Amino acid sequence: MQLLVHGGAGSRPDDPERRQSVLDRAAAAGGDTNSPVDAVVEAVRTLESDPQFNAGVGSAVQSDGEIRTDAGLMFGDGTTGAACSMVGVEHAVEVARVVAEETPHILISGEHALDLARAKDIETDSDLWSEGTRERWDGVDNRSDDGVREQLDWVHEQFGGIDTVGAVATDGQRLAAATSTGGRWAALAGRVGDVPQVGSGFYATERAAASATGAGEAIARFGLARRVVDAVEDGDDPQTAAERTIRGFGTETGEEAGVIVLDSDGRVGSSFNSDGMQTAHTSGER
Repeated sequence: MQLLVHGGAGSRPDDPERRQSVLDRAAAAGGDTNSPVDAVVEAVRTLESDPQFNAGVGSAVQSDGEIRTDAGLMFGDGTTGAACSMVGVEHAVEVARVVAEETPHILISGEHALDLARAKDIETDSDLWSEGTRERWDGVDNRSDDGVREQLDWVHEQFGGIDTVGAVATDGQRLAAATSTGGRWAALAGRVGDVPQVGSGFYATERAAASATGAGEAIARFGLARRVVDAVEDGDDPQTAAERTIRGFGTETGEEAGVIVLDSDGRVGSSFNSDGMQTAHTSGER
């Protein structure tokens, strides 16, 4: 199993060694599975459970004081699932997998995604507030008790953050990509970014798979994940495809992002134009 994991594009972390150890553990967990889908789900689950990453228990807070999680998952054969705007769901990637494997749909949102998660015995009452998130939220003049109109000015002042988590995997025949996020800090309640949008935060074909991270609105407009996969299918090796696509993204949008990609031959690529993006790679025998 070839598996590549990222912990989000953004600023340089305060404790990169500690974050890297978790990424390495996520790669090991994913690499010790039997299929690319299992690999990306297990890797992402590990990151969703660590408060150092903006997914699951490390998620950002929206303008109404709620934490909502999103995830997307795609198999190389085109099977796709995503879930978004879920309160209390640590493992959003698991809900995305249910959508992909057990429904005729691609994206389920909000309370209906929670209903689906409960029906499949996925925890929906998790406390997603980390100590760091609570301290940050308590340190701002939040407007969570105000109406939408009053919150808008505050959102424009506070909105930020660009990191998320994801993984791509292949066993030489099948491919899969998954991305999970807690969104961007102080987004308007209900905001959904690139992560659960097919071709933006994640994309996979029989030839390549990609997971993107960064400024979600710009990534969605640009279609970052699909563009890098298309570049591989057009003949670029994964590293060249990643570098060219991120360069084009930066030129076209003026925003920051990162992407990881691998092809069915197990070749990997990654690139970012932010201050940092940590990754981990494993090559197992399965």
